[in-house]
Amino acid sequence: MKTHKDLEVYKNSIDFVTRVYAITKTFPKEESYGLTSQLRRAAISIPSNIAEGAARGHDKEFIHFLYIAHGSLAEIETQLIIARNLNYLSLSELEPLNEKMIIIRSQLSGLIKHLKSKPK
Repeated sequence: MKTHKDLEVYKNSIDFVTRVYAITKTFPKEESYGLTSQLRRAAISIPSNIAEGAARGHDKEFIHFLYIAHGSLAEIETQLIIARNLNYLSLSELEPLNEKMIIIRSQLSGLIKHLKSKPK
């Protein structure tokens, strides 16, 4: 790996942030400091933690930050369910986000597994 920017999980999470921003633009104005802000911050947390972990230089720390990114993904999943329940999102808007989250979750898990299996 040259840098974190070469990781597919990083690239996918950057794309995911862009999608979250686009979707939340349609949320009601009264959610600006609520659900919209929460979703955006959690989404930004994923590639940010991948980048920070990779920059630390030690696999143990990188794994720690990947788990934080994994937690942010779970937070977003919950928030999107709430947004759907409040009719802020249609099912057709939610499905591509869910599909992207499945990919990112799998990539994070695979990277964690790979880093854990490396000889010390």
